[in-house]
Amino acid sequence: MVQKAKILLVDDRPENLLALEAILSALDQTLVRASSGEEALKALLTDDFAVILLDVQMPGMDGFETAAHIKRRERTRDIPIIFLTAINHGPHHTFRGYAAGAVDYISKPFDPWVLRAKVSVFVDLYMKNCQLREQASLLRLQLEGGQPATGDAKESAGLLAELSARLAAVEEQAEALSKQLDESADAAAVATAAHLERKLSGLRRALDALEPGAGSGAGQVPSQN
Repeated sequence: MVQKAKILLVDDRPENLLALEAILSALDQTLVRASSGEEALKALLTDDFAVILLDVQMPGMDGFETAAHIKRRERTRDIPIIFLTAINHGPHHTFRGYAAGAVDYISKPFDPWVLRAKVSVFVDLYMKNCQLREQASLLRLQLEGGQPATGDAKESAGLLAELSARLAAVEEQAEALSKQLDESADAAAVATAAHLERKLSGLRRALDALEPGAGSGAGQVPSQN
């Protein structure tokens, strides 16, 4: 059974959380509510999340401050953050969102289809990342056990090939997206694409390190930060 990804929804208004759940329920993932920045940080202490949807305007700890805490923690600093805001104070306000570590900045009211599509991209990337790490762990165990080139090794090679093919498909989609963005001045979309490219590059390096003949570090997966 494939484990579902967790998506953290942070907003102080229950009706907004309900609306987000209605929009994202079609993704069939685990949606976790947090009604404040403090509650979000507590949830992040124990669970791993594919993406965080974070409201900017909240009493007490606002979205910017919450994001700053998230980015300072080693465990959570690489989780993509999508800011949601009902206000628009111009480029400076948007820049503050990106400076806080957001990969996207969406103004309310937003297009439900667009929001769902953007979240889906990060969920898919997260799932592939988890799958790669799981397979890398199995391969490391085989390498450390000194297993000969038997059927298990052949099966591992097949898994590597399958993972490489799946990653190549995502890389192709990301490349097509980047080409489309070359013709657009949407800073939010460009930032999202750049984040995806960094993650994909890290996954590709990790996968290449597991290929036969990759060298003495073949059993080690490089950092994907």
